[in-house]
Amino acid sequence: MKNLHMNRHQIQLLLPILFGFFIMGFCDVVGISSSYVKQDFGLTETEANFLPSMVFIWFFAFSVPTGLLMNKIGRKNTVLVSMLFTFLAMLLPLIQYNYTICLTAFALLGIGNTILQVSLNPLLSNVVSEEKLTSSLTAGQFVKAISSFCGPIIAACATAWFGNWQYMFPLFAAITLISTVWLLLTAVPREQAGQNVSSFKDCFGLLGNKTVLWLFLGIVFVVGVDVGMNTVTPKILMERCGMALSEAGYGTSLYFAFRTAGAFIGAIILARYASGKFFLYSIFTALAALIVLLFAQEKWLIWGGVSVIGFACANVFSILFSFALQTVPEKANGVSGLMIMGVAGGAIIPVFMGLATEAVGSQTGATLIIGLCMVYLLFCALAFRKKH
Repeated sequence: MKNLHMNRHQIQLLLPILFGFFIMGFCDVVGISSSYVKQDFGLTETEANFLPSMVFIWFFAFSVPTGLLMNKIGRKNTVLVSMLFTFLAMLLPLIQYNYTICLTAFALLGIGNTILQVSLNPLLSNVVSEEKLTSSLTAGQFVKAISSFCGPIIAACATAWFGNWQYMFPLFAAITLISTVWLLLTAVPREQAGQNVSSFKDCFGLLGNKTVLWLFLGIVFVVGVDVGMNTVTPKILMERCGMALSEAGYGTSLYFAFRTAGAFIGAIILARYASGKFFLYSIFTALAALIVLLFAQEKWLIWGGVSVIGFACANVFSILFSFALQTVPEKANGVSGLMIMGVAGGAIIPVFMGLATEAVGSQTGATLIIGLCMVYLLFCALAFRKKH
């Protein structure tokens, strides 16, 4: 009976933390949002692609400072700070709606998401045992994937029901507020004091290790692929199939649906087979699907290519992250901070996609940039297939 009580108590502590992963998924709404903002203000591709850049550039600037902040105020309080940034980001477009406000809102969303990603994952270890941490992290990523999947659908429903996609923001603000209050009222045990946190010098010094440098760039490019697919999918459907934006946005949801399925199936496969070979097969599959996507004109073929890419790339980030930790295990904190910085690839790659689209005159340019990212990942997969 005591064990049952402990299990129930642990679940009560775990649920508000897992719900925080739903808030983490809000950053992916920038993909469909950039299409709506581009349409509303008649922006160029480069201007529109600054929106995802404003979200993901902060991963480079704030990952290590967040670790230092966590050391001072604790993991739970750091997560609550991230929620405040996210809540403010969701309110801004409701107060006034213009391009500058959108850039500011997504900057706040990016800062909040950076703080959240750095602090929420270790907060799980405050309430679950070490042997259950991996499964709990998997559950958190599943919740995040559900949020990413729902974003474009919510935007489409807001457009259909209320005539304005911006009505998704008060819903996201309300969900953020619920998550904040729930976690605030939950007595999560505080971690032990004296946790080591890496400095900027420690993190950047690790780039002197060529393997860590390759893996860091791998993180940059795989996040670029993810954000790039999130951004370009509805644009391809509109350009080649003449779809309305509200309908084309479902392509992004399809991508995240297959990404979610790929993460769970990949977790099962990785428990039995070598991660190096799995990484190689995944990238080969994604690259083949991207080649199809480059030339596809039919709606079903585009959806098929997008789905396969989402499925195949679902586990690449976690594989690269684990490779990096195994490379320098004695400096795991520094490696972790550096890899989180690599998420800034989500800010860098869309800018090049916008420039390539304008140069080529179609979304084929953006797709080619994603292809270049995959070619580098293929290089990494070939280099590490025997080591892991």
